[in-house]
Amino acid sequence: MANQTTVTGFLLLGFSDIRELQILHFIVFLVLYLISLLGNLLIITAIALNHHLHNPMYFFLMNLSILDFSSISVTIPKSMVNSLMNTTLISYSGCVAQVFFFSFFASANLAILTIMAYDRYVAICQPLHYDIVMNRRACVQIAASAWISGILYSALHTGNTFAISFCGGNMVDQFFCEIPQLLHLACSDSYLGEVVLISLSVLLCLSCFAFINVSYVQIFKTVLRIPSEQGRHKAFSTCLPHLIVVSLFLFTGTFAFLKPTSNSASDLNLLVAVLYSIMPPMMNPIIYSLRNKEMKSALSKLIGWRLFRKNKMCIFLH
Repeated sequence: MANQTTVTGFLLLGFSDIRELQILHFIVFLVLYLISLLGNLLIITAIALNHHLHNPMYFFLMNLSILDFSSISVTIPKSMVNSLMNTTLISYSGCVAQVFFFSFFASANLAILTIMAYDRYVAICQPLHYDIVMNRRACVQIAASAWISGILYSALHTGNTFAISFCGGNMVDQFFCEIPQLLHLACSDSYLGEVVLISLSVLLCLSCFAFINVSYVQIFKTVLRIPSEQGRHKAFSTCLPHLIVVSLFLFTGTFAFLKPTSNSASDLNLLVAVLYSIMPPMMNPIIYSLRNKEMKSALSKLIGWRLFRKNKMCIFLH
């Protein structure tokens, strides 16, 4: 394929050529997708319906949940359909859409995680200024800036990626369209701009993680100075879930991008992609619901209320 205009579609990497294993892959991915979808929707619904959770921390958590189930919806459904239909084809426009939306949700996710670290820093280290600094208008503006910056970042990456000429065929060594794998199909003299942009993006990500680390160092110093054990426990209980989520995001992302992609096996590419694209969106609701007492209480009330309504309806029908 001499240039970009001749590429009408791409071939994604399949999990297996054996029909039974393709069906198994469809079922496993369906279960993982439903777990992620249900968990994040429960988080969003619980926060929206419980007025006790109408504060900045849970407002940003709701944004994180929206980004999580949106992110997993970009990659999983197409892979499931391909396995069910016994095909690996994705259209050129479909590949562009996957690159754009996955980059958008991933970058906005990192921005929200960074904002959540700042929110915890202000709440614990500067509690007297918290209501002023993190007022409703400021929270909406900060969240909107995270979404808008994600759109701009993704548009820049997507435009740079698909402006290059593809001379290396159309076989993408991944189960979804991923920028590093697409660059392997580029002509040797046409992708340097995107490589530079990726390098700058890595520096930006490292800056975000450095900011998160500095915030938590200050948080831990402040928490350890709290005289009461109950106060320390309460402070840690609001920070620990976010810290675990950030660590999961950092671990999977670092593992994915430090892995040498050019000579790595296809099976390893698939494993790493599943790790960083599926695990965080699926695990985040579980982490927050298990480690946060207010979230657990809100979810218990939500589920209990729905069961009560269901039983009431059944009694009425009988």
